[in-house]
This record gives sequence, C-alpha cells and structure tokens, in this order.
Amino acid sequence: MFAIYKKEMRSYFINPIGYVYLGIFLAISAFVCCFTTLKANSYSTSTYFTFLIFALAILIPLLTMRSFAEEKKMRTEQMLLTAPVTITGMVMGKYLAAFTMFLSTVLLSCANFIPLYIIAGEERAVVADTAAPTIGPETAKIIGSLIGIILLGAAFIAIGIFISSLTESQLSAAVITIGVILLMLILSLINGIGSDEAGTRLISNFVVRQVIDWISVLSRFEKFGYGIFDFSALIYYVSISFVCIFLTVRVYEKRRWG
Repeated sequence: MFAIYKKEMRSYFINPIGYVYLGIFLAISAFVCCFTTLKANSYSTSTYFTFLIFALAILIPLLTMRSFAEEKKMRTEQMLLTAPVTITGMVMGKYLAAFTMFLSTVLLSCANFIPLYIIAGEERAVVADTAAPTIGPETAKIIGSLIGIILLGAAFIAIGIFISSLTESQLSAAVITIGVILLMLILSLINGIGSDEAGTRLISNFVVRQVIDWISVLSRFEKFGYGIFDFSALIYYVSISFVCIFLTVRVYEKRRWG
C-alpha cells in the first residue's frame, strides 16, 4: 500500500494536476475568505465555509478523476492487478494519496484566518476591556467547520475514487463526480424550499422529506458550523467513505478474478 501511496503522491507533482489543484484551491479559498470577512467587515466565517463546500464539487474531481481512469487509458491497470499488493491496499494507497493532498491544502488555507486574528488583536487594543471579549473570530466555530470540511472531503474523495474505477475517461469521471457531489449538496436545499400559501411544503410527503434529509451531506455539516462536534455526522461521513472504498475494491476484485 505504501508503494502505491508514494507513486500516487509523486504523480501529483510530476503531472501538472497537483499544482493546478493546489493553485485553484488556495486562490478560491483566499478570494472567498477576503470577500466574506475582510470586505464585509465581519468576523463570521460561516459564508466562507459554505462557499468552500460547494467549491469542493469542482476541486475534488481534479484529485480523483485520474486515479483509476488513467490506469485504464494507459493500459497499466493489469500491472496494478498483478502487483504484489492486495486490492484493498491498492485502493487505499490511491485514496490516502488524494486525501493527503486535500488535507494539506485545507491546512494551508487556514492562513486565510491570520489577518482576522491580527485585526481583532489591534481592535482589542483600542477598545474598552469590557468589549474586548466580543471582538474577533470565533475559534470554536472555525475549528468545527474545518473538521466538517475534512470529513466531507474524505467522503467526496471516496466517491470520486469509486467513479474513476468505473470508466477509462478522466473527463467522464470528473463530470460524473461533479454531478453526484452537487446532487448530494443540493438535496437539503430542495428539501427546505419554501411553502405555498396554505403552508404546505412543496415536498409534502413526510417520508420522502425524511429520506432526503437523511441522505443530505450538507444538513449534517450544520452542527460543525456552530462549533459542535456531531458524532452521528462523523459516522455518516465515514460510512460513505467506507462504502465507496468497499465498492471500488469489489470492482477490482471482479476484474482480477473475472
């Protein structure tokens, strides 16, 4: 597994895709953070993280689209299948490499919050001591949101890896992954659409609404945004990752022995 992991990490920087991903992620996060906090004269980061979540729909496929699709296109898939490594190890090596890239950029993007703390410190120095505790970003909410973003990203990467294992076209893998992630993100928005004059929801069936709410990955992020660690959401995101990795393993076990 470690050999596959090293190979994948190396490939991100041999090919331009790694630099493209890093550049786009950091540029988007810096731009959004600037306009939702500094330009808005606000310490609230909730809007920033909401925009970042939707940006993942485009960014994550950049990491995962080539994972297995490229192996098929380059006809190196058989080398992987006959290598002295288990199918699980092969899949986990690719998954962990993509997750490492994602986690690294998320941590690097935390530099966006440094100006907020600097400005807050300067403001505290010129206001009365009684007002000082109310000035500045809410660290608990930032940390909670970061944990939520990392868990979301881990689930999305697993989805992207699975989709990449089903096709040999990187473009197809990217487009399908974008579509699936966007669908998962907007389900909660659809479920929360306003009501008609009689106060009846547009999605009136209670069971359907409950199912949509359970599937929605965005609604489960809300508690993290308030600085509350949601254990059930943790289980949910980990479960998505596990299921998609398991399905990817099954796909390649079938190919190895089929």
